[in-house]
Formats: sequence, structure tokens, C-alpha cells
Amino acid sequence: MRVVVVDDQDLFRAGFRLILETQPDITVVGEAADGVEAIDLAVELAPDVVVMDVRMPRLDGVAATARICAQTRAKVLVMTMFDLDEYVYAALRAGASGFLLKDLRRDELVDAVRIVAAGEALLAPTVTRRLIADLARRGHPRPELARQLVELTERERDILRHLARGLSNAELAAALVVTEHTVKTHVSSVLSKLGLRDRVQAVVFAYEAGLVVPGGSAREATTHSTADPRASACRPRPTPEE
Repeated sequence: MRVVVVDDQDLFRAGFRLILETQPDITVVGEAADGVEAIDLAVELAPDVVVMDVRMPRLDGVAATARICAQTRAKVLVMTMFDLDEYVYAALRAGASGFLLKDLRRDELVDAVRIVAAGEALLAPTVTRRLIADLARRGHPRPELARQLVELTERERDILRHLARGLSNAELAAALVVTEHTVKTHVSSVLSKLGLRDRVQAVVFAYEAGLVVPGGSAREATTHSTADPRASACRPRPTPEE
């Protein structure tokens, strides 16, 4: 697995490199000190994952993430020192596959990089709470997104509701009484039909489209009819797909 580390502080870059390169399956192929360098390296080196700081000179991590996701196939894992960082929502909208705080343990960093490289997504628990709070403050669904829900089958809408709660494939399979293979097929279909990169973007989409709203119970996700996209209300759990 090829990784580029982006941070304007030498100490963090060196620390992340040291931790990641202890793993036999991970190679840090480049380092960047700002967003401009990050884009250049991502295009040149084609890494699997870019570990991205947020607050940097010349170009911040949000803008760099958007450019990298648009121009390359790299997955971006955003990391920050700031639990109240105002860039969380923007980074996820830009295409980041994860958003974590820098106070995590070294094994958590390694696991996070592997999860993102595998095409999954993850958020720090406090980040999840803030994301949902932010979506709640935004109020009304976006009509252009709500209209896209007609592309999904009834089962796919159920899958998307449960994705918005942060359920793993195993938990989805148990909730819907199907196999994990069937769940994976449905998840892939949902992401493809809606043009989404991963499960994090699926969570954002579900709330912005009005398919689910903050608050409510998990039970509502399966007991309400899917004919009305706003009939279900469920809260994402902080633990993402593993």
C-alpha cells in the first residue's frame, strides 16, 4: 500500500512516517508540507491513501482533498488537532473517506489507513456527532438530491437508511435478514447509482436528501414505508464499517 503524508509540521510528518513504515504492507512514498505539494505528489506518485492535515499554508487540506479526489484515485484520510475544526463537513463533501483527530493511538492510525485503502470510511465519534448536528442545523432537504432517490429500489433505500446509522455489513445483513454478500452488492449499487465514493458520502447524502433526519429510532428505519423518503428517522452510530 502506497501512502503520502501531508502536514505542515515536520514532527507530525516524521511521526506518521515512522509509525506507518513499521508495517510490512505500507510504504510512505512521499511527504508534503502544504496542499499544493500534496496535489502534485498525489498526481505524480499515485498513492493509495493520502493522510491529509487540514490547516496548512498556501492551500488548506479541504481544497487539496477536493482536487486530489477529482484528479486521482487516491483515498484521503483527513487528520486534525482540532476537535472543533470547522472544516469537517467541507472535507467530507470534498471527498475525504475519513476524518480523525491526531490524538489517536499508533495502531488506530495504521488501522485507519488500511480501512480507507480498502474503500471503506470512518469518522472519529466526536466528528460524527458534529457532522449530524451540522446537517440538522441545515434544515430542509436539498430537492435535487431527493429526486435522485427515485433511482434506487425499495431495498436500496433501506440499505441507504441503515448506512446513515453507520451499520457494518454484518449488522446490515442481520437487520435486513439477508447475507453479507447481498448487502455488499446492494451497497455497491447504491454508491454507483448515486455517484458516491464511499459510505461517508452516503451518510451525508441520506441526510441532505431527507431520506433520514437527525433523531428518531433505529426501529423506524425498517418499520416505516419506503414510499415516502422522509418517513424514516435514524441516528448514525459513531462506529463505521470495519
